Amino acid sequence: MAKILVIDDEKSIRNTLKDILEAEDHEVITAEDGPRALQLFGEQKFDVVLCDIKMQEMDGIEVLEKILEQPHDVPVIMISGHGDIEIAVDAIKKGAFDFLEKPLDLNRLLITIRNALERSDLITETRVLRRKIARTGEMIGESKALQKIKEMIDRVAPTDARVLITGDNGTGKELVARWLHEKSSRASSPFVEVNCAAIPSELIESELFGHEKGAFTSAHKQRKGKFEQAIGGTLFLDEIGDMSLSAQSKVLRALQENKITRVGNDKDIEVDVRIITATNKNLKEEIEKNNFREDLYHRLSVILIQVPTLNERPGDIPLLAEYFNEQICAEHGMAKKQITEDALKELQKITWTGNIREFRNVMERLIILCDKEINGKDVTSFA
Repeated sequence: MAKILVIDDEKSIRNTLKDILEAEDHEVITAEDGPRALQLFGEQKFDVVLCDIKMQEMDGIEVLEKILEQPHDVPVIMISGHGDIEIAVDAIKKGAFDFLEKPLDLNRLLITIRNALERSDLITETRVLRRKIARTGEMIGESKALQKIKEMIDRVAPTDARVLITGDNGTGKELVARWLHEKSSRASSPFVEVNCAAIPSELIESELFGHEKGAFTSAHKQRKGKFEQAIGGTLFLDEIGDMSLSAQSKVLRALQENKITRVGNDKDIEVDVRIITATNKNLKEEIEKNNFREDLYHRLSVILIQVPTLNERPGDIPLLAEYFNEQICAEHGMAKKQITEDALKELQKITWTGNIREFRNVMERLIILCDKEINGKDVTSFA
């Protein structure tokens, strides 16, 4: 069911369209002229708009232009009389989804609305995909600490050297790993990520090395592990400090010999994979506690990159705020918000225990809850 706004200055047409569309289980709101339609559009969210071209006070083309100025991406279908075809075609050039000629054909009306809704669904899916891609996006900031990270990435990425990325939760360790991959000669090959902390210890070996059918109770078919999936590319082992000791020994062998063995098989499989790891733990302390193998640590830490906390680079907060403002507003189909100077100062006063991840969440909350402007009072209220 869709929510449809019908704009027409002829009451009989409005009522007819309302009856037809409600019979198809759509919710229909009607407006007798352009100003009333724009008022409704500003107050409610619609999935489709049907708009007559010839109307008193404000014609349909002007209504279309006003709607298209709004951040909401809503398909607008123009309704034209026989003599308005050229105007209707011009409306499509200006951004209308389609036009329907009077007298309205019921089948054409319903098909056009269905197509408009499908287009909206595709736009929503695209926005979600862009959101996912955006998570691997830019490294925002001009602080010395971040510039040092960027310089290190530029220097190390073209090599196949193993990199251990350390830093607190939410600092952007995965982003560093992805940029190391994107700037390497392996960029066209897979980037495969494994969160070692999220996989039970009894399943980590199967996850990394794969298994044969029947290797254990739930192994109903052969499965390639992450090492095989990443052949030619990069394998990112996140939270490596949480990996079990038994899995560590097998990872060490894979690094030494460039070979892995699936669970339930004794045949070696050669793997050409670059290894990048990350952890929020102090691995030297974990070695002293016998929780982490020292020989594996030395294999993984050819290059060490320490990612700074957000509290260590407060000067980057205004740039990050503007970046997330644009990104989040685009994701939600909202107009970009104004962020005042006092809001930025309040954001810089906060101790960000969750770092960039926490900062983005706070920005999203502010953008959703505030009106056109985000000020210092809003930050103290909602952050």
